[in-house]
Amino acid sequence: MTIKTLVLGAAAGTLAVAGAHAADLPVAPEPVDYVRVCDAYGSGFFYIPGTETCLRVGGGMRVELRFNDFADDGNADWGTRDGNATTTRARAYVRFDSRTNTEYGLLRTYVDLWFTGDSGGSTNARVQLWNGFIQFGGFTFGRAESFFDFYTGDNWGSLIQQGFSDHRTNLFAYTYGFGNGFSATLSLEDATFVRNETQVGTVYGGHKAPDLVANLRVDQGWGSAQIMAALHQVNGKGSAVGAPIVDSEVGFAIGAGVTFNAPMLAAGDTISFQAAYADGATRYVHEEAALGDFVGMSLTNLETTTGWGVGAGFTHHWTPTLSSALTGYYSSFENDRGALADWEVDQYGVQGNLVWSPVSGFFMGVELEYATTDWNTASGIADDDDLVGIFRVQRTF
Repeated sequence: MTIKTLVLGAAAGTLAVAGAHAADLPVAPEPVDYVRVCDAYGSGFFYIPGTETCLRVGGGMRVELRFNDFADDGNADWGTRDGNATTTRARAYVRFDSRTNTEYGLLRTYVDLWFTGDSGGSTNARVQLWNGFIQFGGFTFGRAESFFDFYTGDNWGSLIQQGFSDHRTNLFAYTYGFGNGFSATLSLEDATFVRNETQVGTVYGGHKAPDLVANLRVDQGWGSAQIMAALHQVNGKGSAVGAPIVDSEVGFAIGAGVTFNAPMLAAGDTISFQAAYADGATRYVHEEAALGDFVGMSLTNLETTTGWGVGAGFTHHWTPTLSSALTGYYSSFENDRGALADWEVDQYGVQGNLVWSPVSGFFMGVELEYATTDWNTASGIADDDDLVGIFRVQRTF
């Protein structure tokens, strides 16, 4: 064996050993895109991996035991064998809020889903899109609270509405911010969500034009305030005497509200006031106005209903974990039916509660809700009053 052969053999062996050791070395793992916290829009947001979009996932659960009109022994709930004197509700919430900064401003998508199960079995279970909209710059498109609405009450309004305009609708809106907390909004809103067909002879025709809603608002350290107005097409079809209506009117509503922060009383305390007037658009005054937007007349025309309402509310924190809210309202509606008997109705009510919140995002509480409807008409419509109670447990996150 020559020296050359020995050298070549040794070199080959060294290369083989080195190759074996290289094969044993660990392979570098693929890079992991960890979820990053997004603090640009408040707590709870995180970046969707691989994007610059921030997402917050939230939700909650609410459970209620309801006592229906327990103060009236003669009512259908307590005074008959078939009436439901007590009912229950379980409701879950799932909310998604995504936000992305763009060169045109904020791009936001918000979805709020409600899953509700009421007394009565599976037939009373339902899924509801409570809010679902896209915001791009100053534009808002989708289902959201009407831009007419401002103060909707401090209480729950679980069984009895609190006496203010409080409705969601499909809308196309633009909001312009002037700075220093001032803004103005112009909104086209689906009018079918605000139509009031309470009385016989109040039957709308097809939807021809959306409502035009505008507001001017301010939000500052002392609180917030808003003035608002709406135009609403009253396109009648039904008549109180069976004749077709060929008339169409333009209804309207105006309102103003203010909420004052009251930290001098306790942290988180607020005091609110609101007033509204409407002609042919009663639900802009009271979400459950007892008199419809119009009444059909014998001469194939319609007579619009006028109404006004005022209300106020107060929230007070007795301790950091114990609070109360009180809301009251008064509304009056009238329809001058010419040769027929006029329809007049007054509605007023009050609600109050006591809430214990031992930890953030959780509370237990009780609420009483009272409302009365007082008719002043020759039509024989009976007056009505209701007093209900609710025990609620709620957790949000």
